[in-house]
Amino acid sequence: MTTAPATPDDALVLDYLAALWAASDDLPPETRDDLMGTVSGYIAMRRDLAGDPSQALGRLGPPEQLVAAVRRSGTPTHLRLPVPQPAIPAVLPGAGGSERVAVCLLIAGPLLLPLISQAAALLIATVSPRWTPPQKAVAWFLVTAPAVAALLLTAVAGAPLLSGLGFLAVYLATGTGSVAAGLALRAIDRPH
Repeated sequence: MTTAPATPDDALVLDYLAALWAASDDLPPETRDDLMGTVSGYIAMRRDLAGDPSQALGRLGPPEQLVAAVRRSGTPTHLRLPVPQPAIPAVLPGAGGSERVAVCLLIAGPLLLPLISQAAALLIATVSPRWTPPQKAVAWFLVTAPAVAALLLTAVAGAPLLSGLGFLAVYLATGTGSVAAGLALRAIDRPH
């Protein structure tokens, strides 16, 4: 295995690191190792950016002064390299204003403005990119199926639709399904 010959820049960096090692002889081993690693990383980063290690070494100052600063207060802040942050997994965006309106209309709408609020909420949910098509289909089913079932039951039972009992059955079924759909869509937006 062959290695490239050392350049004058490499010798300059190695001489600096050797002087820093010698000057930091009295530091605790973990502090000394941290200092050497930080300074090496700093020089490498600056060298990659500027191509000239003498500029990075000039910014560091003499090794004795750098070690004195570490003795006083730890590694100087200008030397600390950024700590890599863990990657944040891609998530679906949280519920926006229109999604919140749809959920509120589904949950509270049957009390305030029956049928109209559910229809508006389902239209908002249908065009929202937040929920998937199966989730939207479940919301539609939860709102419409109970209402259709109540209408069929009142027709089969022979009760007039606009009578008190028929109207109450349709209203309660529609409201219950709407609240269930709103709670289901709301649960999807909550972080797990």
